[in-house]
Order: sequence, then structure tokens, then C-alpha cells
Amino acid sequence: MAAPEAPEEKFSLREVLDTFKLCLSGDKEVYVEHYVAGWRGLIKFLNSLGSVFGFISKDAVNKIKILVTHLEGENSSEYVTVQSMVKYELENELVDLNKRGNHPESGCRTLLRLHRALRWLELFLERLRTSGEDGKTSVMCAEAYNESLSRHHPWVVRKAAGMAFCVLPGRPAFFEVMNVGTPEQVVAMLGDALPLISEVYQVTEELYAQHNLLDLP
Repeated sequence: MAAPEAPEEKFSLREVLDTFKLCLSGDKEVYVEHYVAGWRGLIKFLNSLGSVFGFISKDAVNKIKILVTHLEGENSSEYVTVQSMVKYELENELVDLNKRGNHPESGCRTLLRLHRALRWLELFLERLRTSGEDGKTSVMCAEAYNESLSRHHPWVVRKAAGMAFCVLPGRPAFFEVMNVGTPEQVVAMLGDALPLISEVYQVTEELYAQHNLLDLP
């Protein structure tokens, strides 16, 4: 009989901050291993708010599994950084550039999906950080989604997302699940974490733009 699954650990904003600090090398290469670890923390955050973000967290879990397969596979040395992954997959024609083909689980395509979702989370968390106590999280989340992920989703997903955002808890509930302390401490830590997440996002965005990978099918 299979062993029971361990209960999921609580989300810790501090751990996510520490992980994203490790993401960038001295010469601004993005370590895939730490990127995946950072996303694992962000998924805990999404899941701690109930099933509202299930449509994003489930997809992120699947994408992480694919990246871990690459990280542990026979060509693992090519997947140490996002830069080495892009170089390796493009040189070996392992990316479907124009239409879905033989490589739906390429590292480049998989990480792009997480990259887009990271932008949404970054925008949403920034709004949470700067909003007042009575700020409407549903509005903040919808605005962040419309600025980032929505254009990559079909109409039916956009519709479901809009309905999900309507039932989001208030700002205090979000701050509570971050397990940092007082609202002031949460705001301060978000102020430390978001520039790091933003830098990882920007480095990846520029790399993908340079190689025309931002619209992979």
C-alpha cells in the first residue's frame, strides 16, 4: 500500500525570497534548479488560498515536473541555467518554434509558461504591497492577470479566472498566509522579494526575446 502523502508545508515568503536570491549567478544566468524551487514555494502560496488559483497552480506543478525531468535526465548538464538550456535546445532543434510538433515538453516551452505566470504573480504581489488595508484583492488580481497571463489563455479560461478572482479573500488573509508577521513586516519583505523576482523575470524575458522565443506555441 502506498505511504500516505506528507501534509503540505506552510508557505513561507522568507523561503521564497531566499530561493530567488540564489536564482541568479554572478554573471546573471538563471539557475533552473533554484527557479523551480522558487516556484514550488509560490505554488504553496497559491494553494494556501484554497482552490481559487487551482487553474494556475496545477499547470505550474505539471511544468515543474517536466523541468525536473530535464534536470535529472541524461543531458542534465545542459539544463543547469536557462541560458545553457536555450542554447542546447535551439542548437539541437529540440524546440517547436512555429507550431506544436514533436517537442511539446521542451525546456524552453515549459519554462515560458512559468515565466508568464511569474509576471502575473509579481504584478499582483506588487499591488498587494502598495495597496491600502481595504484594497480589493479581486480587482488587483484581475488587473495583474489582464496585464500578463490573460492574452495567453483561451476565452473559457479567462472567464473562469474572472469568476475565481471575485471570491478572493481580503488583503489581511493574503498577508496572514505569508507567515511573516505584522502587515508592516509583510510589506517590508515583499519590498525585498519583488525586485529579486522582477530581475529573474527580466533576465529571462530578454533572453527569450533575443532568441524569438516569447510566443512559442
